[in-house]
Amino acid sequence: MQNDQAAPPASAPAADPGFKLPGQSGSPADALSKRGAVATGTPIEVAPAAAPVATDTSTRELAIGGAVFVILLVIYFFVRNAYVHHLVVRRVAPSSAGSAGWLLFVGLCFLSAAAVLAIINASKFLTFAVTGPLVAVGLVALVATLFIGRR
Repeated sequence: MQNDQAAPPASAPAADPGFKLPGQSGSPADALSKRGAVATGTPIEVAPAAAPVATDTSTRELAIGGAVFVILLVIYFFVRNAYVHHLVVRRVAPSSAGSAGWLLFVGLCFLSAAAVLAIINASKFLTFAVTGPLVAVGLVALVATLFIGRR
């Protein structure tokens, strides 16, 4: 009588269970070949050579950055008032002192906006198109503050 079931081939590899423990790379021959590649000086790529991808900024980071910026605005307003008072004491016309104070406020606001954006997400906001105009307007306003405050 013949057996209805066929026997599996004797040389068939064991089925992959689909689960491996960490550090379990398969057969010991695979582990030896990996160690041999390191010992022979074969270069191993650690990170891809592609440019870094701009990451999305979370709403939490934006909220913290916005709160820091608002706190800086309040501080700059008090600095503006102190600067105007200082100029008036030095016998500068009140209208010129007020203009210089507002230019100081605007200059500090633009520079701090550039800094806060760069800290929030440098890969996204620290570009010439975003940071350049903010820094340029801030520096022009601070230079104008010095010239107007002299009159």
